[in-house]
Amino acid sequence: MADAGLVPDDPAEIVADGRLHRYRVAGDRQTRLNGWYVLHLDGMASGAFGSWKAGLRQTWCARSRRDLSPAERADLARQVERARAVRDAEQRQRHADAAARAAELWAKSRPADPRHPYLVNKRVKPHAAHQLGERLVLPVTTLAGKLVSLQFIHADGGKRLLSGGRKRGCCVVVADPPTPWRVLICEGWATGASLAEADPAARVLAAVDAGNLEPVALAVRERWPDAPIVLAGDADDIGRRAAHAAALAVGGLVLIPDTEGADWNDAAGLALAQRSAALVAATTRRWWCSASRTARARSICRAKSARSAGDR
Repeated sequence: MADAGLVPDDPAEIVADGRLHRYRVAGDRQTRLNGWYVLHLDGMASGAFGSWKAGLRQTWCARSRRDLSPAERADLARQVERARAVRDAEQRQRHADAAARAAELWAKSRPADPRHPYLVNKRVKPHAAHQLGERLVLPVTTLAGKLVSLQFIHADGGKRLLSGGRKRGCCVVVADPPTPWRVLICEGWATGASLAEADPAARVLAAVDAGNLEPVALAVRERWPDAPIVLAGDADDIGRRAAHAAALAVGGLVLIPDTEGADWNDAAGLALAQRSAALVAATTRRWWCSASRTARARSICRAKSARSAGDR
């Protein structure tokens, strides 16, 4: 747990009963139980642990697998599979509870006031954003339109996701024109709003964070196999790496602001409009020139979708 950065806030509370337990990871907010573990001490000591927040999961065994007999390896595999089944069931229940809560809160919210301080500061329109009290409320959905969670943005720009909500492969749909000529995928909603206003003919999806760019891109490729995909990443190390990895996975293009540390909301205005318009020819030329790359991207997409089926 320590090596993975998932140390329990109170290690004394660890219970070795073979059941799934949730715990607070040291450093998380007081009320957050993002960590989970299953620990067996009867027979061969082993277990599994992870974090719903970080999307991590690992297994552990007191003995090296090389030292285990075939029978012991089979027993360990059964324990790991049982732990995975329990974890997946817990995750599905957490997602279902969060989706129900999201629907309740969304029903209570109203279309956002264009004068909301965050919108004014970011120089964007509300688009599909709603408002609940002083907070902006953004719907996190599957590409099929199913509401799974919410993102809240405060006037000062502070953001948080609904606890327990599904995020992987889901997004905030910023713009969805009837016949989009390409799909733009970015990290944050304000970035997506600026992109949508610069390129009204594009479908624009906000993945919420850099780590979700590739899962969203794979979902897009699976749903719209022939769509040109552009990853509009942030101009920082994490944003660039995530955008390029996602583009490679789906045969897409990458669009990064010229200014270090900027996103496409920071670069909004004339510069963005010019860059977006200039990309039209490049997108068309580079996308259609490589049928083999598209076929490979579809193959990768199918393989990754099959491997990650348990995370959906």
